[in-house]
Amino acid sequence: MSRIPIELIGDEGEIRFRDCLSLRYIQSAALFCRLAYSIEKEYSRTKELGPEDNLMHEAFALHAVLSAVSFLEALINELYSDATDDMHVPDEGKTRTLFQTIEAEWRNGKNFDRAPLLTKYQRILALSGSHPFPESDPAFANIRKLVAIRNFLLHYRKEWVVTSKRRRSSGDETTEAERFETMLSHAFRENPLALKGRPFFPDRCLGHGCAEWAVINSLIVADTFFAAIGIPAPYEGIKNDLATR
Repeated sequence: MSRIPIELIGDEGEIRFRDCLSLRYIQSAALFCRLAYSIEKEYSRTKELGPEDNLMHEAFALHAVLSAVSFLEALINELYSDATDDMHVPDEGKTRTLFQTIEAEWRNGKNFDRAPLLTKYQRILALSGSHPFPESDPAFANIRKLVAIRNFLLHYRKEWVVTSKRRRSSGDETTEAERFETMLSHAFRENPLALKGRPFFPDRCLGHGCAEWAVINSLIVADTFFAAIGIPAPYEGIKNDLATR
């Protein structure tokens, strides 16, 4: 399933392609992660960083996070498409049975598209007869946090961020930046390039540590999901290309 299925139609040999963008997303996420790491490694050696390097590092870390979530989105959407688009499945066993179940029980594409990302994974697990991810599962909980970061970045709204350690008033509203700091302050290594006194999110958060955390947890959840439903992961053939440093 990792290869692009090709189909010949009619006497004139019309060719139709089915691409797997999930593979491109996870390869991109891993590449951005490695590039961010190389800049941090060079900085640890020289203690110098040009403005262009700083911008590249920020872009690499940011897009590693976005691409990791895009990988999970595309992965489950591609599985659903294969199940409901009369995709030819060579295996006559569990894969075909699962696809027939998905097609019968969740045929409404609009309903599927509107479901939150992790709901899609949980529902497909249930349809396969497998146990859904427990909320206490560390990687699954981390993906919830990762999706929250992605959503905030894509639907960003300005907010005031207080960097001093003053005592909060009981009437102060918790900002998204403060919420992320509470959730993530010990989840991974902070960005070593962040200037002193800068807030945790996004400055001290978005570095190689966060990017690597995003890629690793996305793959753990995807691996667990495909093992549970009993079919090969479509990215199995490129796993050696997904190093994070």
